[in-house]
Amino acid sequence: MATATWVREELDQRGIRYEELHHPDAYTAQGVAQQEHVSGHRVAKVVGVMADGRPVELILPASRRVVLNRVGKLLGADDVRLACEAELGRIFLDCETGALAPLRRWKDVVVLMDASLSSAGNLVIPAGTDEQAIRLDFQDWFARVNPGVGFFTEPDHGAS
Repeated sequence: MATATWVREELDQRGIRYEELHHPDAYTAQGVAQQEHVSGHRVAKVVGVMADGRPVELILPASRRVVLNRVGKLLGADDVRLACEAELGRIFLDCETGALAPLRRWKDVVVLMDASLSSAGNLVIPAGTDEQAIRLDFQDWFARVNPGVGFFTEPDHGAS
């Protein structure tokens, strides 16, 4: 899949240092954390939602889950719901379902990061496929993406 290529090109063009990670298929961010032997607090996952009919890319730690009414309050939206696979497929054309790379690639898509993801040190992000991830410095990632920041998650007690 071409996504890993565009992720590498994006980071290379901006001079961002990173490490490519390859692992067996991991269909969840928590699965990536387990495969890579890192805390779910340091693995970013992307959740696509529709807020008043507009797509929003939420970025949060693998160890947490979205609270939709908090997202609505942050965005001033009346109707917030998880995007269905068909909607995600129309918006995020070059990623496998569940492996969206959080790099602000798509025009007109609001990007919002949960404040609990803020950290010093490394961050692991999906690279667009179920077998690839990227490890990079959180501050480099944050400067590249420049997401809005707010509190919209709670611990996911089902994540280990």
